[in-house]
Amino acid sequence: MNYKLLLQYDGTKLNGWQKQGNTDNTIQGKLEAILEKMYGEYIEIHGSGRTDAGVHALGQAANFHAPATFSVAEIHSTLNEYLSKDIRVLSVETVSERFHARLTAKGKNYEYRIDNGKIANVFQRKYTMREEIPLDLDAMREAAAYLIGTHDFKTFCANKKMKKSTVRTIYSIVIEEKDGIVVIRYTGNGFLYNMVRILTGTLIEVGRGKRTADEIPGMIEAQARGAAGFTAPAQGLFLVEVMYT
Repeated sequence: MNYKLLLQYDGTKLNGWQKQGNTDNTIQGKLEAILEKMYGEYIEIHGSGRTDAGVHALGQAANFHAPATFSVAEIHSTLNEYLSKDIRVLSVETVSERFHARLTAKGKNYEYRIDNGKIANVFQRKYTMREEIPLDLDAMREAAAYLIGTHDFKTFCANKKMKKSTVRTIYSIVIEEKDGIVVIRYTGNGFLYNMVRILTGTLIEVGRGKRTADEIPGMIEAQARGAAGFTAPAQGLFLVEVMYT
């Protein structure tokens, strides 16, 4: 059987999605350890993408193949019973054998949160980037407009050895502010390694007045990481939704 999971996690104390040989503190590693105890054999789990250490998820998707030994309800309850409290399985369902959390994904929604209020919000510090300089949101929106569409986003990728295509399509970038918290929402067909964080760092530099919106096309054309802004810190990033239709 092929099972699809919908997951939520607070990445603050976790070492990211992908299992690693030097730590058992990853989402994939924790899930696979429980599944192995349940089934008595190694069960590989596939996530829709590899969120970095410190990054959060409101709607990460994953799937695994396993014998029909347990009901969906049993899988759901057992995973939540033994997972650490910063990871929750929101739902479990059976899906077609062809479903693959990463390979069949059609798009993703990400959110980046910035605390830009006059006084830092004590309760948001683990889930936002603190920015002391008042940001020019209109300038950021103007810059974001240049990023919409299909482009080669190599400039905004932290993987210098990327061999696969770096062409992606961004459908929308929405920038909103409420009570001092600026939220940048990205929707696209896929995102490169650190792409959302680099896009965010670039937009923040525009908001600070250190760059102008009309520099964005030149950054895209440069095809060089050094042409873009800084990589925004992990704690402000949320994977909101993975789209399959």
